[in-house]
Amino acid sequence: MQIRFVLAALRKHRLATFLIALQISLACAVLCNACFLIVQQVHAMRIDSGVDEARLGTVKLSGFDPKSANDFNARVVDALRHVDGVQSVSVISGVPFGEPGVRAGIGLDPDYKQFGGVIDFYLGDDHAAHDFGLHLISGRMPSPDDYMPVTKFVPSNAPVLITRTLAEHLWPGQNPLGKQFWGLDTQFRVIGVLDHLSVSQPGGSEAKDPDWSVFVPAIAGPNLAGKYLIRAQPNDMPRVMREAREAALKAAPDAVLDTDQSHSLSRLRHSYFESARVMVKLLAGVVVALLGTTALGIVGLASFWVTQRRKQIGTRRALGATRGDILRYFQIENFIIVSFGILLGMLLAYGLSLELMRSYEVPRLPFGYMPIGAAALWILGQLAVLVPALRASAITPVEAIRTL
Repeated sequence: MQIRFVLAALRKHRLATFLIALQISLACAVLCNACFLIVQQVHAMRIDSGVDEARLGTVKLSGFDPKSANDFNARVVDALRHVDGVQSVSVISGVPFGEPGVRAGIGLDPDYKQFGGVIDFYLGDDHAAHDFGLHLISGRMPSPDDYMPVTKFVPSNAPVLITRTLAEHLWPGQNPLGKQFWGLDTQFRVIGVLDHLSVSQPGGSEAKDPDWSVFVPAIAGPNLAGKYLIRAQPNDMPRVMREAREAALKAAPDAVLDTDQSHSLSRLRHSYFESARVMVKLLAGVVVALLGTTALGIVGLASFWVTQRRKQIGTRRALGATRGDILRYFQIENFIIVSFGILLGMLLAYGLSLELMRSYEVPRLPFGYMPIGAAALWILGQLAVLVPALRASAITPVEAIRTL
């Protein structure tokens, strides 16, 4: 009976009802997608790189003659190893959260009829695997015989360490040890499986998973030079990196130091996710502002209707309606309006998700976010209408007559 009276009253205020429901629908669409994007960004910022970030730093040099790469590497590595606090130095092709290194598509057959996806290749000399702090879960680490010179991009017919995630993708339910795949005009053989090893730029559009990467043992030379991994104690890292940059330039005065990439991995991670942190703060601000505006809209409309209905409320009180009846009336009315807005908002949320997928390659909005968003708006609606509803329930028949 109460719902019938509520619906009859809403039909008399179609425009106001539609406008507040439309505002709620927009809030629902933005809330669901914004929360999903926030969760995605927070999850990305907490990614496990698979390396000992706190103890690692990198120095990148360019502008040297590749023909003298062996001498160049020897001079720079020797200079870096003499920096006080440096425990180890290795020559590498890239690091997590740094510039893209070697990246290519792979196949499970030489003709790429079974495409395996785009992955990152980390090349490193005989110190790199240890310096990175890679966690081997099966198989073996590279032996001295596994290190070969880089022919073009990678060594030919190289053994590799593959991440567990990539192995499960390529050979689901199978033992990856001894398996082969092809890429960069050569063949690779799996000798070990790593727990984690993040791609250089997690969250990018090429690799479908942050752990789609492999470590390739290689001999430093013309095609593996200029990037150096430094291992030191975490407390010493700021000083070590400062002195390492100076030592590298003294050892190779004609080279160019990349000041953006020559930092500790902890700092590289922080810089890499700076835009993600800004996005999270921006989206959180949008959500708060939108929910606040929606709540103010509900309060304003409910207060306006309380003022308009003082005579009606007083009459109902005179006929025996309790304060609880009046309170429930406004709560039910609010619930119906919000529910209508939520139904429309879910359709808008799905449409917005499809547009984000098409334009920005964002994953589709999971269905679970919609009931969460609906529950949040229902609670917000009930809280927003509570003050006007309590004010309405306090109106007595005498007060209603005096305002006529």
